[in-house]
Amino acid sequence: MSAKVIFYALSQKFLDSKEKVPEQAQQVMYYSLAIGHHVGVIDCLKPVLTCPLDDYQTWIAQLPAGDAQRKMAGLLKFGEITLDSSHTRLLHQAFSALGDGDRFAAWSATLLDYLVAIERESALYLMVKRREE
Repeated sequence: MSAKVIFYALSQKFLDSKEKVPEQAQQVMYYSLAIGHHVGVIDCLKPVLTCPLDDYQTWIAQLPAGDAQRKMAGLLKFGEITLDSSHTRLLHQAFSALGDGDRFAAWSATLLDYLVAIERESALYLMVKRREE
């Protein structure tokens, strides 16, 4: 059995409702999408990065000791972590420090691109999960 790590990005949200939202209530609908599952909103996630668990551990071990490394290591303890707008600056700084010549440079670049996207649109986030195969 091999384990892998999958980064999922929010690709869209939709309101689980059969009722048509009146024009006057459109702003309320958009607000509802922002506050999430409390009002029947479903998040659709798509995989954007997959890596073997062993390589993930090697990758995050290169991060400077501190909060960024602890956040990413949370996956090993809990089986999943969420990366949202409260983590972007911390993680961007840590992964940017790894450098372009690193064997995980493509993974870091992908993650950095998503962190920038989350900075621009705070409703976006990444869900990172450990999967056994």
